[in-house]
Amino acid sequence: MSRRKSYSDTFTGTADEGIRAIIEQKSDDDGRSRLKNILLKVINNELTPRQKQIIVLYYFQKKDIVAISRELDVTPQAVSAAMSRARLRMFRILQYYI
Repeated sequence: MSRRKSYSDTFTGTADEGIRAIIEQKSDDDGRSRLKNILLKVINNELTPRQKQIIVLYYFQKKDIVAISRELDVTPQAVSAAMSRARLRMFRILQYYI
């Protein structure tokens, strides 16, 4: 059985698009800016240091999973798992504000 030589380095789906839309929004809409502030507070206060580091690298510095794994010296699968847990945690908290 051959080893898989590549790893998918991007998340897809509505969850990822939703986070990117909130983070990258430029409008002056009070509801969206409030949601962005809440998301930033959740990232800063509710995630583990490793999850926060991965989220910042992926969403704010726009690095892919492979680049993050090299930078943190972990496997891409570990980065993906940590990011999935962080996204789940963020959405569990954000559901109370939406």
